[in-house]
Amino acid sequence: QVQLVESGGGLVQAGGSLRLSCAATGRTFNNYFMGWFRQAPGKAREFVASIAWNGVNRSHYRDSLKGRFAISRDNATKTIYLQMNNLEPEDTAVYYCNADQRPLHPRAGRYWGQGTQVTVSL
Repeated sequence: QVQLVESGGGLVQAGGSLRLSCAATGRTFNNYFMGWFRQAPGKAREFVASIAWNGVNRSHYRDSLKGRFAISRDNATKTIYLQMNNLEPEDTAVYYCNADQRPLHPRAGRYWGQGTQVTVSL
């Protein structure tokens, strides 16, 4: 069984930054893709970013977030991070960690965290 635990959400003013973390437990992640999705109120869940876990440091981003968001990983602790800079009110959403043994876009992986709320105020 795979468990994903997110942390790092909160309230921030527009223009500010937050870093989300997702720690994976339960099995080896040597060949897992991990990433982030988000869901704003009244909207569908959408892909944010993903990163491969197998030593080839491939990352992918939602086009509109390139340059503001950065995904990274720590293999030793099986943790991924999402650094979010210059946040906008439109970034307000619940952010979910996601994982699977295949790429997470366009179809999300099987494993989800519980979500962490990010709220960006004016």
